[in-house]
Parts: sequence; structure tokens; C-alpha cells
Amino acid sequence: MSTDKIVPGSEFPELRVFDSNDNLVNISKPISEARIQMIVTYRHRNCGKCTEHLNNLSKFSQRLLDINIDLAAVSCGSKEDLQDHLTRLEVNFPLYYGLKPDQARDLGLHISPPEPPKVEHEFSEPGLFVIYPNGQLGMVSISNNPILRPDLNMLVNTLEQFLGK
Repeated sequence: MSTDKIVPGSEFPELRVFDSNDNLVNISKPISEARIQMIVTYRHRNCGKCTEHLNNLSKFSQRLLDINIDLAAVSCGSKEDLQDHLTRLEVNFPLYYGLKPDQARDLGLHISPPEPPKVEHEFSEPGLFVIYPNGQLGMVSISNNPILRPDLNMLVNTLEQFLGK
């Protein structure tokens, strides 16, 4: 089985999704004054491992900002999914909704079928993308399930060393 995925060094596509106020936002570029963008994709509001991962990621958001990395997370869910999920999350970075399965496929993410009654739509499996100021993909991690993800402590420590903190 072959998949088309973007690879480090390639141009990261414009990624337009919705914020919690229904504004269409391009998250492929930092929202803050940071120079580098990190995007994390997650499955859906009913994924306990995703909730745990997003909450753990919050512990690293300031360290990422300190090395000029802005952080955003997005899922294929709806606004209602995001609002419900936010009641169980303790995150200090923006979350977005409305990632289309075609956008996720363009990123090389694995797409899973609906899981009624928990999830009524296709959804992407986890991914992590680090986009450099020139728009090129610097790092990518793609998983076919919610369990296999980068170790956040090792990732942030390495990024701090690489970016000179």
C-alpha cells in the first residue's frame, strides 16, 4: 500500500480550519509572534488518549513559545465536538475544528471510518508537523492510532537544543 505524504523539506500546504468563533483561520503559519508553527492533529472528542495527549502538550507550550514555536491542534470534528471536548481539556493553546478528510489525506494522515455512535464522520489519526518560517515542513510524525506518538519531553528537549535555547 502506498500513501502520498508530504515530506520534510517540502512546502507545507495552506491549512484553513475554524476557530471556536467560527472564523476561518490558516493555521499553517504562526498566530503569535513565533517564527515556527507546530500543528498537532488529533482524532476526536471521544478519544481518551487524545485528551490525555493534548493536556500533556499544554505542559510544554510555554517552552515551545520560548524557542519561537507556536502551537495549534485540530481535528476533523465539528464546532459542537470542540466545545464538548473543551469541557474536558486543560489546554493553553488554540484548538481548531473542521479539518476536512481530504485536507488530512493531503498531509498523509491516516483516515479512519466513522465509529457510531461515538463518531458519525471520518476522522484523521494523530499527526505532528513542524513548519519552518520559509513554509517548509521541518519535521513530521504520523501515526495510524492514538497510542503511537512522539515522546513530548524528548521532542521539546531536542527542539530546544536544535533551536539554540
